Amino acid sequence: MIQNLDARLCATGLTQKRGNKTLVLACGALAREILAICGQQGLMHLDLKCLPAILHNTPQKIPDAVRAAIEVEQDTYDHIFVAYADCGTGGRLKATCEDLGVQMLEGPHCYSFFEGNDIFTARDEMTAFYLTDFLVRQFDAFVTIPLGLNNHPDLRDVYFAHYDTVVYLAQTQDDRLTAKAKQCAKRLGLNFERRFTGYGDLQNSLQNIMRI
Repeated sequence: MIQNLDARLCATGLTQKRGNKTLVLACGALAREILAICGQQGLMHLDLKCLPAILHNTPQKIPDAVRAAIEVEQDTYDHIFVAYADCGTGGRLKATCEDLGVQMLEGPHCYSFFEGNDIFTARDEMTAFYLTDFLVRQFDAFVTIPLGLNNHPDLRDVYFAHYDTVVYLAQTQDDRLTAKAKQCAKRLGLNFERRFTGYGDLQNSLQNIMRI
């Protein structure tokens, strides 16, 4: 059963109390959103385990981390769904999931499935730097510090030379997050655009789990 667990706890790899045979193995960056969707859609009987969101800084490690987690849980669950998109693994995560016989999210990354994979592909935006609710909250931890911008702000013009706009794909209607997203765009010297996406294809995928 998925309880009202703080997303930070889920991101450290804690699981919910087991009550059936379906597990969602997710990226920690999606913990808050998955809990919200399950609450709204009455999917409280799903179990949830999250891997640390910081794996996105080393995407080559994601397939092995997912494999290891599935191998621990596969004898307990009839179905395991991987709530990751490709996430920079170059198709390796998909190959891992196929090898293990589990399904995963469609799309190249969370920006795509939040907006809707078809819509995102049709936009074909090459000069947009995307933020989600999670990345707005964790901007320093996932952008500023890893890129060294806290100590070398001049690197901003090197890293973001080919971008012109920060596109904030908002999962929730939160004025505070929008204000912070605007500040992020200002810090990067880029224009700002906000699009409310809700949970996009993530919500559809979780609902489809119950049809397996």
